Amino acid sequence: MARLTDSNLLALFREALSEWRAEGFVVWKRLPAEWLRKELAGQTQKSIAKLLHEHLKAGREIDQVRERRERYRDRYEFHFDFRLTIDERRVYLETVLDESRTGPTITIVNMHDE
Repeated sequence: MARLTDSNLLALFREALSEWRAEGFVVWKRLPAEWLRKELAGQTQKSIAKLLHEHLKAGREIDQVRERRERYRDRYEFHFDFRLTIDERRVYLETVLDESRTGPTITIVNMHDE
């Protein structure tokens, strides 16, 4: 695990997270969305996207982790981990980054207490 320092990848994260209010730039898989709904009832997917944006804007750390899981390695070389304090809880969010002709998309693939 290493801190994300690649300026191109950071720019893609900035672009996607700057659009935290809009649909389609930060998307959620079913399991982390369910965890959010059950465990952090005062938060929404948009409020978490805003927190991710603020985290990056403040220059806080994002971990870049080489993907080792067989079922994901073919599609993703890395996943990216955020660690945030949300409602006095330390929360881990695992994300992947996709690029398309419409711009970058961050997908929240996992979320749980750290």
